[in-house]
This record gives sequence, structure tokens and C-alpha cells, in this order.
Amino acid sequence: MPHTPMYGHTCDVVPLQPAHAAELHAAFSQDRTGALWTYMPTGPFQSEAAYCQWVTQAATSDDPLFFAIINKADGTAIGVASYLRIQPAHGVVEVGFITFSSALQKTPMATEAMYLMMKRALGELGYRRYEWKCDALNAPSRRAAARLGFQYDGLFKQALVYKGRNRDTAWFSILDQDWPRLQAEFKAWLDPSNFDAAGKQKTALRFEGEP
Repeated sequence: MPHTPMYGHTCDVVPLQPAHAAELHAAFSQDRTGALWTYMPTGPFQSEAAYCQWVTQAATSDDPLFFAIINKADGTAIGVASYLRIQPAHGVVEVGFITFSSALQKTPMATEAMYLMMKRALGELGYRRYEWKCDALNAPSRRAAARLGFQYDGLFKQALVYKGRNRDTAWFSILDQDWPRLQAEFKAWLDPSNFDAAGKQKTALRFEGEP
């Protein structure tokens, strides 16, 4: 899995570097409640120094393979995501450690970042299966998976323990055979003509078979 940039219209997805840490910490600190970290294996971080230490370590990892999401308008880092459980021999990879600041959540950038990562795995590298997993209690993550075209595969009960509690894990996936159809939908939705002058979408992202 190459650790190289992915460029989009509204955002870029680039290898995570220690230089991104201060901007990411500032963006994530807009969440005063710490709710952003509820379903994450890491965080919340008590200081910028603590987060910088985590980024410095994460930037050296090959699996998970971390990326920063950059707002193309101003060049600031506003989110993190990674590939993990990378299995090229089987053509399987998971997307995870998805941490979106309030500046990224529910924006075209958020959708485009996920599309760029899908496109690399399923389109450019020819992976057969692209996975999304989350805590079964994480309703926003489950909704996001469905909106992005993932199909629900099932529930792994008592899959692990984190932050002192049980986690039942919901599994979702996109298969290679579904990618051409999904890619066409993403490209149509992300086209600048789908947004008005205020940045509001004209047509919602909706995949065939969705309710």
C-alpha cells in the first residue's frame, strides 16, 4: 500500500507527519466535550504535547498506515484516517482510525477524503474487499458507512475490550464488483456543478438499493 498523497477537488489526503500535529490538535480541540474520542482506541489527549507524541509514533507505522486530511482551501490539517489490516495477498484492506474535526464533519471534504481512499484501494490497486468496522453502539459511524455505499456484513459480539468496556463490532464492506457503480455515483456527487454558490448540494449521494 503506497504511502503517497491522494489529491482531490476540495481536500488532499497526505501521509501523516509530525508537522501536522499542532493543526490537528487545534482542530480536534474544538470538541470541548471529548465526544470525538468516545469510540476511538486513543484519546482524548490532555495536551498538544501528548497528541504530538502520538502523531510522531503513528507517522512511523506501516499498518495502520496513517494519513492527514488537508483542507485544500487553506492548507490546514483537519482530520485523520488510515488503512489497516492491509492484506495485499488476499486483496483485503480496512479503513479506520477515522477522526474528523468539526471543520470536516458533514462536508464535501469528508466524503471526498473517503472516496479518494476507496479509489486508491479498489480502483488503482485492485483490492477485492474494502472494509469498515465500528463499535455497534456508534450510530453515526454506522450511518456514515451506509451513506458511503458499504454493505452491512454482520455483528461480531464481544470482539474486543477497549477503554475498559466490551465492544461488539459491526462489519461493513465494499466489494470490487460494486466499485464501478459506486465510483460513478461519487464522481457525479462530487462534481462542482452539484453544489450551489453557498456550497449546498443539489442532489444527495444515494446508492442504488438504499431506502
